[in-house]
Amino acid sequence: MLKSKSLLIIGFVWPEPKSSAAGNRMMQLIELFQAEDYPITFASTALNLEFSEDISSIGVTAKTIELNSITFDNFVKELNPTIVLFDRFMVEEQFGWRVSENCPNALKILDTEDLHCLRHARQLAVKENRNFILEDLFSDVAKREIASILRCDRSLMVSEFEMELLQNQFKVSKKLLYYLPIFAEKLDAIPTYKEREDFVFIGNFLHEPNWDCVKYLSEVIWPLLHLKLPDAKLFIYGAYPSQKVLELHKPKQNFYIMGRAANAFEVVKKAKIVLAPIRFGAGIKGKLVEAMQCGTPSVTSAIGAESMNGDLGWNGFIKDTPNDFVAAAISLYQDEKLWKQSQENGFEIIEKRYKKAYFEKEFFIEISSLLENLKQHRNNNFIGSILQHHSLSSTKYMGKWIEEKNKIKI
Repeated sequence: MLKSKSLLIIGFVWPEPKSSAAGNRMMQLIELFQAEDYPITFASTALNLEFSEDISSIGVTAKTIELNSITFDNFVKELNPTIVLFDRFMVEEQFGWRVSENCPNALKILDTEDLHCLRHARQLAVKENRNFILEDLFSDVAKREIASILRCDRSLMVSEFEMELLQNQFKVSKKLLYYLPIFAEKLDAIPTYKEREDFVFIGNFLHEPNWDCVKYLSEVIWPLLHLKLPDAKLFIYGAYPSQKVLELHKPKQNFYIMGRAANAFEVVKKAKIVLAPIRFGAGIKGKLVEAMQCGTPSVTSAIGAESMNGDLGWNGFIKDTPNDFVAAAISLYQDEKLWKQSQENGFEIIEKRYKKAYFEKEFFIEISSLLENLKQHRNNNFIGSILQHHSLSSTKYMGKWIEEKNKIKI
């Protein structure tokens, strides 16, 4: 058994749980490790923004770090963490080799958030106005992301579909992947059907699929829906709306851009239906988990619902064509019995697939096993060792070159 244990999280950004599902996910991971008495240091190169969580208030040490700087080497060597968790593959690319060089015995975990190469491939297909094909997956993004997964000791996945994709299409060993979804519980004091009104969409606008979804709602879905339900309103909430988002505000058409929601749950609880015609993306959609927690049925796409409900009935409807999507939204909006059954479906999905109690014990059994057998685990992942060797060398010397360049006074 280890005499001491500690966790270093290297964040892509500082967590904003009230702005994004990624921020909520990060806070859940922090809570998991804190419950197991891990001292936690959270480090990031990003700016600590106004809506970032005050992680120091919950006992997490916050550390601002620099890219391409020996100061990180000194920092991580002195900290000497038991586990290093990389927040998305880009962070592992930047800091993984430095961790391996200075803390070779640290367990390296990658939190993928979603499979970026899948999201980018689907985005390309939408941009080119065609159907997604498997060949779209094999991109430069995929090469970088898969290499990162192979270099790490374990990668956390929120989507079973993406786990299967990695194994079947990219031949990644199942032993390198671990399913750990977002956790969720049904909320208390949920308004009834008759106490609710209107439609809602919510999503961080720094995430490209959300902007595309709102644009699609504005240009395609809402004109059809507004024609059938002229008194209903659609409220669009989301952090960091750009000017192009704000320009979609059309009160005369009952289409409202509302900006950041102070409390996402309160907004979603008041709505009768969540609309999310997501055309590209990956991972688990936090907005749809929130909808289920709030007892709010949703109409979404196959990509939106992907890997979320298993073999259980959806929390509303899954439709991919505009006419089908609108017809489903109208039926759900007007039929109280159908609405209530959809709500119950959502509660069942939350209860059977997203409760933390189903995952936390097994997760730390896995962590303990990896820590105790790390050398053998890495020997079994020889391809990862090869990638680690070559990428450490190439990335290291590129990083050293930039480091030296930065020292030059201009």
